[in-house]
Amino acid sequence: MKPAATSPAPGDESKSVPLPQGWRCYKSPEGCRYYVNTGSKETTWKRPSATYGTPVRPPAQRNSLPEGNINLFSSSSSFPSSSPSDVSQKPLSLVSHSLEFISQLFCIQINCVTFPLPSVTPDQPEQQLLKPNEWSYCDYFWTDKKDPQGTPSVGGFEVLLQKQLKGKQMQKEMAEFVRERIKIEDEYSKNLSKLSQSPLAAQEEGTLGEAWAQLKRSCHDEAEVHLKFSNKLQCEVEKPLLTFRDNFKKELKKYDHHIIDLRKQLASRYAGVEKARKALADRQKDLEVKTQQLDIKHMNKHEEDIKKARRKSTQAGDDLMHNVDLYNRAQSKWFEEMVTTSLELERLEVERVEMIRQNLRQYTTLRHETDMFNQSTVEPVDQLLQSVDPAKDRELWVQEHKTGDLRPVDMDI
Repeated sequence: MKPAATSPAPGDESKSVPLPQGWRCYKSPEGCRYYVNTGSKETTWKRPSATYGTPVRPPAQRNSLPEGNINLFSSSSSFPSSSPSDVSQKPLSLVSHSLEFISQLFCIQINCVTFPLPSVTPDQPEQQLLKPNEWSYCDYFWTDKKDPQGTPSVGGFEVLLQKQLKGKQMQKEMAEFVRERIKIEDEYSKNLSKLSQSPLAAQEEGTLGEAWAQLKRSCHDEAEVHLKFSNKLQCEVEKPLLTFRDNFKKELKKYDHHIIDLRKQLASRYAGVEKARKALADRQKDLEVKTQQLDIKHMNKHEEDIKKARRKSTQAGDDLMHNVDLYNRAQSKWFEEMVTTSLELERLEVERVEMIRQNLRQYTTLRHETDMFNQSTVEPVDQLLQSVDPAKDRELWVQEHKTGDLRPVDMDI
């Protein structure tokens, strides 16, 4: 819930001057006034002047957030800047509680990753896409996906990787399909060649015999065509598919391990922040207890205990800020690698699809060529079949095998 903006206190001349553009004034639950830059999320206890610097940082995300292991606190928002004198004027627990309240306005942790909450003010711009209007992988896979079957959530990068692995498997199956076609072509070629040597109907004569002999020769020629088709399929389609798949597999494995390692580092840094946060809370609680137990009769002893507790609490606060810095660095590194790797996966996928498309086009080209060659082998058969002439065959056969053209006559008395 966003706290209500406060109005300047009556008689406070410094606060009667309008705040610089982008700054809003709020009050914490303890009643302390603080200032927030709605664009950069910078916070400060001091009222910003008209020349106050406004660092440039990405605006908050207005989109809705997915389900997941959610924890609200700020690990990336700026803490209100305070001088030692400012801090000494407020109880350390009050400062810490106020900082945590402020930070909850802007950030949310989902499975160890920090995301911006919906914008605090209506006029705040949305977070811009890295590659607008392209539906790029680098813009839409930052959060984890909850498995509907109840198993642990799947990271956005894992979703991308599974798609690429599925593509690799499909490419493997395509290569297997081509391999089966090659086997069929080889077997078909062998059977045609064997059939062309068959002695069946070898004694057919005349123009029909010539057409029959040509048909048998065409079987042999067709066998050669299919054998060549088989060899070309292996060299120009199957082999490129398998070679590209092996290289594709190596690239995916490299990216997979790298991103997983970075995500593990991020989770480790997040655990360090949580541990430091708990330690700070314990130190603050101890300091509050010692402060409440202050006994005038033992003033010196209690003051020494309070000083020691304050030093420990301050050290715990420093440790927390250090761990938050380490976490932010780890998250920044993970973010950069996610963008780079997502774009690389896009490139690999485009290459894979284009390569398969080209190889399948080569398959269809070879198939058309095979049909053309097969057509050329049967064309002579068609021509000879059109020339088959039973009358001519009879003439030629009679001329070769006639036994005499004198016919029998009646006997005279």
